[in-house]
Amino acid sequence: MFLNLTSRTRNKLLLLAPAAASLETFTGKVISSEHMHSELLADAQRLRGRVYLDDAAIGASELTSDGRHISALDEHSWHLLTVSPSGRAVGCTRFRQHPNTVNAGELCVSKAPLAKSAHWGPRFLASIDSEIHSARSAGFPYVEVGGWALDREIRGTSAALNSVLATYAWSQLQGGALGVSTATERNGSAAILRRLGGSPLEHDGAALPAYYDESYKCMMEVLRFDSRNPNRKYAGMIQSLADQLSTGPIVRRAPLGRRPPRVLPAPSPAPSFHWLNAFEATA
Repeated sequence: MFLNLTSRTRNKLLLLAPAAASLETFTGKVISSEHMHSELLADAQRLRGRVYLDDAAIGASELTSDGRHISALDEHSWHLLTVSPSGRAVGCTRFRQHPNTVNAGELCVSKAPLAKSAHWGPRFLASIDSEIHSARSAGFPYVEVGGWALDREIRGTSAALNSVLATYAWSQLQGGALGVSTATERNGSAAILRRLGGSPLEHDGAALPAYYDESYKCMMEVLRFDSRNPNRKYAGMIQSLADQLSTGPIVRRAPLGRRPPRVLPAPSPAPSFHWLNAFEATA
């Protein structure tokens, strides 16, 4: 069975926004806090660290001393967190939004092994450039989606499905988006993304192949998505998620002029207090 959609959870979705993000389409609570954003992001990075290490996708040496998996994209990206009733991040996804004037070589995905192949590399970059051109023609940003991690307790549940469908919901709230993501074949991520509307990149009408990534020690695929073309079966769920995200809480990194000196959060297994209660207290 693909997913157990009868599973009921009390998990909630929470968005972390970078300082420069436009929030015009969001009507929920917005908290501009460097400290809160940093701690929540650190919790998501610890979740990634645990999940990736358990899946043997990374080694312990690739984590910080407090177990975080940090990407250079994290600081300037949106993050969607699935938060448990206890305030713990049990799911996370990262959205790095680029202007549609970006070049393929400037994207993180341009470092994928497929891009370095003598045979497939030029085709891969040409395909990405074509996608960016399509985004420019549509007036959409171009998005790199990644940083997916799901705690074992929500794998195979509706919460897991929501964390993927939220890519389309978030993109629609941005006015639309085209984007790309790398996904593993090992845990079925690539198959799930294709089922929800993702598709392989193409060059001259031919799909680009999966490839082996030595860093993650598994087969990977690079998949494209268009916020206008999800699997129609999930259109209602995507709209419901868009409604949740547009009215739900958002923690925004403080604008540059208002930032205090940055202090990294102390190592801890979870946030220092219940974040959902914090939102209720600021009502």
